Amino acid sequence: MTRRVSLIKNLDWWTILLYALLVFLGWINIYAAVYNEEHQSIFDISQRYGKQLMWIGAAAVLAIVILIVESKFYSAFAYPTYLFMLILLIAVLVLGRDIKGAKSWFELGPIRFQPAEFAKFATCLAISRYVTQYNFKIHKIKSLFISAVILFTPMALIVLQGDAGSALVYSVFLLVLYREGLSGIVLFLAFIAALLFVFTLLWPKFTVLLIIVCSSLIVAKTYGLKWPAFAKAILSLGACLALVWLVAKGLKIEISNYLILIISLGINAVPFLVHAYKKKLQNVAWTILIVFGSIFYTFSVGYIFDNVLEIHQRTRINELLGIETNPYGSGYNVAQSKIAIGSGGFAGKGFLNGTQTKFKFVPEQSTDFIFCTVGEEWGFVGSSFVLILLLTLILRLLFLAERQRSSFSRVYGYGVACILFFHLTINVGMTIGLAPVIGIPLPFFSYGGSSLWSFTILLFIFLRLDANRLELLR
Repeated sequence: MTRRVSLIKNLDWWTILLYALLVFLGWINIYAAVYNEEHQSIFDISQRYGKQLMWIGAAAVLAIVILIVESKFYSAFAYPTYLFMLILLIAVLVLGRDIKGAKSWFELGPIRFQPAEFAKFATCLAISRYVTQYNFKIHKIKSLFISAVILFTPMALIVLQGDAGSALVYSVFLLVLYREGLSGIVLFLAFIAALLFVFTLLWPKFTVLLIIVCSSLIVAKTYGLKWPAFAKAILSLGACLALVWLVAKGLKIEISNYLILIISLGINAVPFLVHAYKKKLQNVAWTILIVFGSIFYTFSVGYIFDNVLEIHQRTRINELLGIETNPYGSGYNVAQSKIAIGSGGFAGKGFLNGTQTKFKFVPEQSTDFIFCTVGEEWGFVGSSFVLILLLTLILRLLFLAERQRSSFSRVYGYGVACILFFHLTINVGMTIGLAPVIGIPLPFFSYGGSSLWSFTILLFIFLRLDANRLELLR
């Protein structure tokens, strides 16, 4: 009895209040998004809002069960939980149902179950357990390799399901590792990779290669390359370019400009690598390796874009980047979403008065595009209120994570906050045309049992860990 009273006392009730308010607002907006005059009761389980209430009830039961379970359970069973979810991710590839091009759902009668959603909390538990082991050293290759395996295994399985959007969520764990001491260079390289992906789609390869080379020279000069060596590098590269071009012309070989540049870089890099090795100039060596890694990456972008991404995903990225424009086809969702949100104005049209959503101009308006309903019916004021609530929850989680005595609890808390932040940023970005449409639900708002339950499990495991923060756990 004393233990139960202590648990109730130590729970962070402000976070639970934020959760309850967000879930309630989500339910109300689902009702508005799919409102049916023939089924006006919000408790009608034949409609999505009635079913969502059932999912909310089940989520409440889940939350209570999670809080009742001893907090040490989540650390002790982190790996078994992770392995079980991997098995489900593999099984869904064979037994799952194909919905909208993604084979990522189990269907049990009227209930659909998406393992990819639940794999988030399992991966969060596993990486928290591994990072907080005594033999873990963030700067060791072995530690980084095992961390990458833990993170990218579910990511790869989800990509195989055809759900690249859900797979991208796992990239946010880099931020968690950064909090635990991962070098900022890794985040910088991830940012550069994202830029190169965009540049390669927008510009010719030769232009991208020139940007890589010029940027690398500037970085090398900034971080220790002296003027004589800098001038020598430029002159040597120019000489190699001229030599390769003249040889190709003399032999009457047709060769593209970017291939001439790559060959010249290869010839030019050899003496600089030898010099860097002899003089132990690590910055120069790393710069050369990053240059060639970037070149290889730019060539792989085309293959990934054409062979890994689905047609609708490629089209959405092209729409976002302005490569394609089709407001009545592939760009219809985003175009209607912008109209709906913009039509809400400052104060909105009022509850159940959203014409864009009422007449179903916005596809997926109760799931991926639920924020349109908020923007249209509640306007700038209501949209800001929802965003502030979600950001307050995320900031609260970061505050709770920092006060943990257990490193396992701290890492897990950061994982929860980062996952919620990613979902919030991408989902809202989708609806206003700042991010590609990749099927990311808005936490606690989008219709669906899998997403609501997974976010509930994520959050309440952390709240259970936080309630026991005074106990020292690894």
